[in-house]
Amino acid sequence: MLKMSTLFLRTLRDDPADAEVASHRLLVRAGYVRRVAAGIYSWLPLGYITLRNIERVVRAEMDAAGFQEVHFPALLPREAYEQSNRWTEYGPDLFRLKDRKGGDYLLAPTHEEMFTLMVKSEYSSYKDLPLSIYQIQTKYRDEPRPRSGIIRGREFLMKDSYSFDLTDEGLEASYNAHRAAYIKTFDRLGMKYNIVSAMSGAMGGSRSEEFLAPCATGEDTYVLCEKCGYAANVEAMQTVVASVDESAIEAMQIIDTPNTPTIDSLVEVLNANYGGGFSASDTLKNVLLVADGKNISVLVPGDREVDLKRLQANMPGVLELRLFEDADFAKNPKLVKGYVGPQDAQTLGLALYADPRIALGTSWVTGANKSGQHALRVVNGRDFKVDTYVESAEVRQGDACPQCSTPVVIDRAIEIGHIFQLGRKYAQALGLTVLDRDGKPQVVTMGSYGIGVSRAVAAIAEQTHDDLGLCWPEEIAPAQIHIVATGKEDLPFDTALKLAEELEKMGKRVMLDDRRDASPGVKFKDAELIGNPIIVVVGKSLAEGMIEIRVRKTGERSESLLADAAQSISNLLM
Repeated sequence: MLKMSTLFLRTLRDDPADAEVASHRLLVRAGYVRRVAAGIYSWLPLGYITLRNIERVVRAEMDAAGFQEVHFPALLPREAYEQSNRWTEYGPDLFRLKDRKGGDYLLAPTHEEMFTLMVKSEYSSYKDLPLSIYQIQTKYRDEPRPRSGIIRGREFLMKDSYSFDLTDEGLEASYNAHRAAYIKTFDRLGMKYNIVSAMSGAMGGSRSEEFLAPCATGEDTYVLCEKCGYAANVEAMQTVVASVDESAIEAMQIIDTPNTPTIDSLVEVLNANYGGGFSASDTLKNVLLVADGKNISVLVPGDREVDLKRLQANMPGVLELRLFEDADFAKNPKLVKGYVGPQDAQTLGLALYADPRIALGTSWVTGANKSGQHALRVVNGRDFKVDTYVESAEVRQGDACPQCSTPVVIDRAIEIGHIFQLGRKYAQALGLTVLDRDGKPQVVTMGSYGIGVSRAVAAIAEQTHDDLGLCWPEEIAPAQIHIVATGKEDLPFDTALKLAEELEKMGKRVMLDDRRDASPGVKFKDAELIGNPIIVVVGKSLAEGMIEIRVRKTGERSESLLADAAQSISNLLM
């Protein structure tokens, strides 16, 4: 039983100054977490109970699916990450440190290498497979902009599991088993979520899906087709564009366009001097970037921006991607700022990337690579050649669904789970093989499956809170029942304690506000702020042998005879 007279808890009436989202604000105010540093939080008793409840549900569903739990250290030596090349690939997001002897270590952001090496050391035959093992472990990533409380932190709790199979068919079965377990897990946690196609990113691999909890303040953006059900993270959204017959398009023409370094200024001049009818979508934007020290140009329609996150997600292996700066133009005087075109990319030393919307045969107005000049009717395939097509333009509400062409809707969400078919990347790098039926060594194929356990606390808070405070689902709340004793006499407090003990004997989790020095108003506000599913008031109506029962989620209130109270309360719970 959690007794508030002795509970290590201090609720706050004012929002924390650095709170950006509701979950951050309410978790701090209700005494669940406290900030230690940017992206680093301590868990107070109520918060830690909630976190462990989520962990309990995750563990129960993993175990029920037949996956086995292991545990690795968070502090790891460099060598394994060198073998997989992720010591370099992870870039500045990796926490690196040295021991007193000068040895290199890291704080693990994920544990693919450790899982792979563990299986390598223990198993050697196809008879040992399939295998799925998991852990619930603290991870560390040096986020450049930790924000939104525990949603994006530098230290966080994660469930990561890995499957090991001999064949691709086995991997598919393991993947589907994890997918089914995730559905059961998030359903049990009472979460709203969508399963969307995603990018594998630095993890590598092929098939990848995210479990996204819709939330207006979420950091992930995804598209959804309400007709056919297609759903994808914007990074994984596919653009379907047909090529165009260019045979009837007249030759490219250079035109004078002084003082038009922007798309808007160019469209204005085009409509004033070259026949009208032009819009930004007729122009071709050449966005200059530096990708791992190499100059590239990314082509997108002039009415769209380059989505750098989406672009980098679709450029595997690129560690650093940034926009051109004045210093870069100074180093490359042939690149005329505001007037760059793709026609002379090879001469200008540019690798040419293009969004799929820049289809073969399409005609554009673009820079002529001379100050104050543009070119009309610049045709892809005739006047320039794209080196690589890459999904790079921003995705918009109303873009065509790649499966049925219906306009998609866009929503925001918090990523709560991510599953990958890794394939043989890590097994190959670390030499994980087993002998097949013929005694020949075969590289094992792997899957990787993550759930953000600490992030789920914030995601559920975002989805369930109201104007009064937190409003937890029963499975993960610190307690199922919050009993508030009011008044100055002993009777309400003694009665509340007996009711709490009776409910505990029935297997219910109870919080008792037995504080003598807090006013009823403060107690009710705290109960609403803390967010347990059922609030029971033992006070004035006790004189008539009654207690009041409030359902936190709906605000519904009712009275019950004290003699029937425990059963009445229990009936409202699972």
